[in-house]
Formats: sequence, structure tokens, C-alpha cells
Amino acid sequence: MKKQIYEKVIKAKQRLENVIIPSPLSYAPMLSVLAQADIYLKKENLQLTGAFKIRGAFNKIASLVEQSAHSQIQGVIAASAGNHAQGVAYAAKHFGIKAVIVMPEATPLLKVSATKALGAEVVLSGDSYDEAYAKALQIAKERHLVFIHPFADEEVIAGQGSIALEMIQECKDLNMVVVPIGGGGLISGIGSVYKQLCPNVRVIGVVASGADAMKRSFESGSIQKIESVRSIADGIAVRDVNEENFALVQECVDEIVSVDDEEIANAILFLIEKQKLVVEGAGAASVASILHKKFALNKQDKVALVLSGGNIDITLLNVIIEKGLLKSNRKMKLEVVLIDKPGSLQGLTNILSKVDANIVQIEYDRTSVMLKYGDALVTMALETKNEEHKALIREQLQHYGYHFNEIN
Repeated sequence: MKKQIYEKVIKAKQRLENVIIPSPLSYAPMLSVLAQADIYLKKENLQLTGAFKIRGAFNKIASLVEQSAHSQIQGVIAASAGNHAQGVAYAAKHFGIKAVIVMPEATPLLKVSATKALGAEVVLSGDSYDEAYAKALQIAKERHLVFIHPFADEEVIAGQGSIALEMIQECKDLNMVVVPIGGGGLISGIGSVYKQLCPNVRVIGVVASGADAMKRSFESGSIQKIESVRSIADGIAVRDVNEENFALVQECVDEIVSVDDEEIANAILFLIEKQKLVVEGAGAASVASILHKKFALNKQDKVALVLSGGNIDITLLNVIIEKGLLKSNRKMKLEVVLIDKPGSLQGLTNILSKVDANIVQIEYDRTSVMLKYGDALVTMALETKNEEHKALIREQLQHYGYHFNEIN
């Protein structure tokens, strides 16, 4: 089956030639030092729509146009909460075909607006992807639209596989490729190419621990079902395993590992800070697997990590940054009880100033029912340098008799 997919990938590469600008495969020096191996990043987060999904969507719609007279295609429809939606919308607009995208009702406004901006009609339906998927199939039947599946389609898989041809062209001596897995379309395409052209290259998949049906299935040798999914990596939060994709994964993948939300968040923060790259949860999964040593590496290894997308919700990104600063001892949150009289707050800030603690946020509350009459509660966030700096702040507050709680 991998040979069949590989042949389709060659055609897909031709269709994408004047549409997709090959994304860079860049050496990552800091990550290489941490991993003690040569690490390269395939930056699909820099793709036209911010993710690799445009490849598969464009290839599928291009193949439909080639196979039938243009007038026979009433339109296309997809179910997606983000990246696939924009890929389908972009490709449909390119060919002058109507596109309908069904999204869960809770989809962030930014993703809805981005999809509409590409000319697609957006229908909000259901509380989850599965409910949106069911609605999309219903609309497809009613309006005679062609359903574009996000991963269970050979032409979509072939489009994603074009990534592997680019990597082989850029760096022929890679011996390991690490790819995020949701439904398995991306790793099936990449794996099919590598196992056909470079069979000795290890293909490693990474799932989110809260959506690990593919890992469970791979390790047991048969499809395993899970009841629900939960992960900040919404791009790979897929509940069900498709039979055809599973067969390809069994054929083309050497190992599957999992990373949890904490590890994914660490990877997102690492990429922002050390690589100057904004990457979504799914895209950061491959980096998380390296940072948290999910598989063995040797100094001689040359490893490519696929950063599958960069369309992260700004609200989520803000939470990840805030939590990251707290965990890395670069931020400290305190509640301090003061006597509610003139000069009390200034006395506290003078102490903090002496130990170089910069106040970045402060609230003053004198009405809480938890307080004694005549007291006030000050809640503040401080910029700190490290754990030693935080210890000094605690020591000084205790020395001057302040009652405080540290908020984590």
C-alpha cells in the first residue's frame, strides 16, 4: 500500500509545484545540544495557511478537478476546527469552487474569521469535531457536495507526503523523522515516501497522551477505541482510528510515543524563546518528544522534527507563557495582608524594591469578608530572576513580619 501512496505523492508534488513554497528544514543548534544529536526542524508552521493541511486539501481538490468536468463539481465540504478548514477553503478558492466548512460551535472566532476570509461558507454546529463531522456529511448529501476528509483519503495523504520529498532533497543523510499523529494522514504520507526511498530511516510518531488511540492500536496490533479526547494539541486530538490509515501506520511507522499537555506546553514555550517560532500544540509535539527524552538518541543521529502547524489560539498561548514563567521561577504571585492605613503599601513596595523585584501587576482589596476589619489584601505579580531570587523575597518579607501566601 505504501508504494501506491508513494506514486500518488509524486503526482501530488507536481500539482503543488506552483502553489506550495517548500518550507525550510533548519538546523536547531540549542535543541541539538540538549538532545546530543543533530536536530532539524521542518517548519510547516510557515506554510501559506499556517499548517501542512493545505498540501493534502489542495491535492485532493486538484485531483477532483482533473477527473471531472469543472461544471460537475457542485462544491466541496469539510469538517474542521481550524487547519484543514483553511486548507480546503484556500484550495477551493484557487479553483473557483464553492466551499462549505462545518465547525464546532465553540471554535475560536479567529479561526472562523480566517476561514471566511478565504471565501468559504462556515456552518457552526455541535459541541465537538465528531458532531460537526456528522453535520458535514448530512449537508454534503443534501447539497450534493464532495466531502474532503482531513486524513482518511489517499489523495490527502499523498499531498502531505510531499513534505518527505522536500526533506530528502534538502538533507539526504537523515536517519530519523519524528511526526505528530492525529488521524495518521501526515505520518502515512511521510512514512510511505521514506520507506520507499530511504527504508532505513526510522519513522517515529508522537501522539497526545489525552488522544492516544493510534498508539494503543499500533502497540496492540488492532484498532482500539477510546471514549473521549482531551489535549491542548487540538490538531491531533482525534478520537477514532481509521482502518486504512491504521494499515498504513503499521506498514510505515517504527515507533509511537506519547507526550502530555505539560510536555507540549514546555515545547511551545521552548520554541518561542529559543527558536523564535510560534507553533501550535500539535506542531510542538515532536519537539516535546525530544525535550522529554521519549526515545533513545545517539550522537551520530540526524533527526528531522515536523512542526506541523502554527495556528495557536492567542488565549491559550498567553496561559502557556504565564504558567511557564511561574514554573521557571521568572514570575512570582503573592497575597500579602497589610494594615489598611496610609504608607502600608509603600512600606511593602520599598522592601521589594531593595531586592530588585519588579511589580508587574497589583490589586488592593479591603472589602473581602475573609479579612479582619482594618486589614487589606494586596495581590501582586512580580518579575523574578530565579529560585534564589524568590527565596530572598520570601526571606525579606518574613524578616519584616509580613503575612503572605504564594500563589501557584
